[in-house]
Amino acid sequence: MLATGLAMLAGARRSPVRATATLFCFAAASFALHSQGPETEALGVLRPLVWLLSAGGTGYFWLFAVTLFEDRPLGWDRALPPAALTLLAAVALVAPREIARGVWVTHNLAEIALVAHVLWVVGRGRGGDLVEARRTLRAPFVAVLAVYAALLSGLEIAGYLGLGPQWGRLVEATSLAGIAFAGAVVFLQSRPELFDAPRRSVSRTREADHAEPTALSPEHRIAPRDRMAFETLRALMASEEIWRREGLTIGQLASEIGTPEHRLRRLINDALGYRNFSAFLNARRIEAATAALADPARAGETVSEIAFSLGYTSLGPFNRAFKEATGETPTGFRARALGVRTRIPEKAP
Repeated sequence: MLATGLAMLAGARRSPVRATATLFCFAAASFALHSQGPETEALGVLRPLVWLLSAGGTGYFWLFAVTLFEDRPLGWDRALPPAALTLLAAVALVAPREIARGVWVTHNLAEIALVAHVLWVVGRGRGGDLVEARRTLRAPFVAVLAVYAALLSGLEIAGYLGLGPQWGRLVEATSLAGIAFAGAVVFLQSRPELFDAPRRSVSRTREADHAEPTALSPEHRIAPRDRMAFETLRALMASEEIWRREGLTIGQLASEIGTPEHRLRRLINDALGYRNFSAFLNARRIEAATAALADPARAGETVSEIAFSLGYTSLGPFNRAFKEATGETPTGFRARALGVRTRIPEKAP
């Protein structure tokens, strides 16, 4: 785990995924070191740091997983889970024995909740994932994580309750070693598509979608057999505005174009630089949303009416996508763009 973490740290390009992967690897190594009991005395002055990283280990794993699979930028709120787990561990360390046991059980339940959220994130996003290496990784990632998390949490809770089997530590250590080596095999390969792919800018979407390919552009790498599909995709997005269709999936879009779904995934990822299908649609939708919200002629429309006209099924996803792309809420952006001081309703009465 230390070797994997150092490899991530020494990567050619800095990225949020590499940063969170490094933290997780160091935390996992710290967990293994700290689990050795009396032998940790040999760590000397490093022992407090190892303990801190170990206590928040599942939180760092959550941070790495959601950053890798969700393609969302890091924010201060992402630091809350590892910080909360570390705080719970610190409380348990200084609390009386009777209270500490309950705090440790709470710590483990919080870890289970974080792992469950990771499983949900990884499973939910598989259909729209355009990065083939990452999409292939999702199913085994979920399977291994679910089994290991259930085993580890069950053994630790049983240990706190005085019911832990004697063979539990051996099973835990063997499982961790297997996962560590498997992770090194997967993540130490040269896979820039997992860690270094550039993010798209909404402001450049229309220019990029209409520009002619050059020798330096991703479009130049499109295989001749995919050129027609690419031109059809451009027409559907630009002229027919298929991105306004509510609940549009990549399978439906592939059917409209008349190309296999796996080819369309590769086409959007390689030629246009998008890592997931929702980001591909959101780029067009948010561009249209900024124009609509800044249009005085549409000032009477609510934010929700504009969101529904762009293909969103509810206001929540639209608000999140808009703020991630622009740094503002739709209501705040509209008020600033139109010079309006009073609050404009987000939902229709």
